[in-house]
Amino acid sequence: MKLKNILHPVIIIVLAAGLRLIPHPANVAPIAAMALFGGAYLGKKNALLIPLIALFVSDLFLGLHRTMPFVYGSFLLTGLCGMWLKGHKTFQNVLLITLLSSTQFFIITNLGVWLVGSLYPKTLSGLLLCYTYAIPFFRNTLLGDLLYTGVFFGGYEVVTNFLPKKLYDKNLH
Repeated sequence: MKLKNILHPVIIIVLAAGLRLIPHPANVAPIAAMALFGGAYLGKKNALLIPLIALFVSDLFLGLHRTMPFVYGSFLLTGLCGMWLKGHKTFQNVLLITLLSSTQFFIITNLGVWLVGSLYPKTLSGLLLCYTYAIPFFRNTLLGDLLYTGVFFGGYEVVTNFLPKKLYDKNLH
């Protein structure tokens, strides 16, 4: 099997979806990294579709919920940001887009929790309370997004650009 077949972006995305199924701290998950990576490395046809399918399949195991439209909408925006990264991949841009993606995920998904849930009153105070109680999860989201985005983008770039071409293309058997 060739190394470049093992490191194909689709395989990395499927593995990332699988990482959601193993125990991990709350919100330290590869969701945003999966969407950014898919947007940046897959063709237009699959850049959004494959990460969304991977997310949905893992959600079938984790459970479906009322805030899914907000999660998936946020995930879609993150994938679009990844598509922009395709032509603008620099360390600074990947870092900035990762932080932006984490922030918009926090804003959109917690708005969803407030809108469709029953934990908070449907008032401005209730919305602010929802965001306030979500701050510890935001910290975890940032940490997870930075970690997984660094691993996916950094690892893929190192292997595909810095390993000798012969080693990358060589059969491993």
